Amino acid sequence: MLHKLKILSFVLALSACGFEPLYVERQSGEKWYYKGEFDTSITEEIAQIKVEPIAGRVGQLVRNDLLDSFTPKGMPDKPKYRLEITDIEENTAKQAMRDDITATRERVEYKLKYTLYDASNGEKLVSGDTLALLGYDIMANPYSTTFSQKKIEKDAAKIMSNDISLRIGAYFHSVLTKCGNPNEL
Repeated sequence: MLHKLKILSFVLALSACGFEPLYVERQSGEKWYYKGEFDTSITEEIAQIKVEPIAGRVGQLVRNDLLDSFTPKGMPDKPKYRLEITDIEENTAKQAMRDDITATRERVEYKLKYTLYDASNGEKLVSGDTLALLGYDIMANPYSTTFSQKKIEKDAAKIMSNDISLRIGAYFHSVLTKCGNPNEL
């Protein structure tokens, strides 16, 4: 019983600090209710984002993941927002050197910058950058190494697109619920 009271007090303390669910139904002012229904206003806003084409293989993968996340029912006819992703950087570093100074592992760092604009007036709404650090083993078989390289490209794209989706979701949550400073995201 004491353990349950500690957990309950911890949860209440967190909610007092401003932590709240991202997708929730809000009714009657500041009170939150769960009736098995969720607020769709955030997902409706996110579905109004046009993701601009992105250069490069990793850029294409990021864009595809974002499209699946933002607009699973298809692109909007007249989008309210425009998401641009630029400056995708890929930095590699050799690791785990053998005696003959050849690497057995490679670490890859992907970085990109994103900006969400209001499509009607071009106003910048939110921007930031994201990072994915991954690595793979360099095998004796070149096919295995190539397969590993392609896999970390997919994994990096998924990591970065999930980060962007979460940040944009948090932006819309702060705007639609009028809490927090959306420019700090």
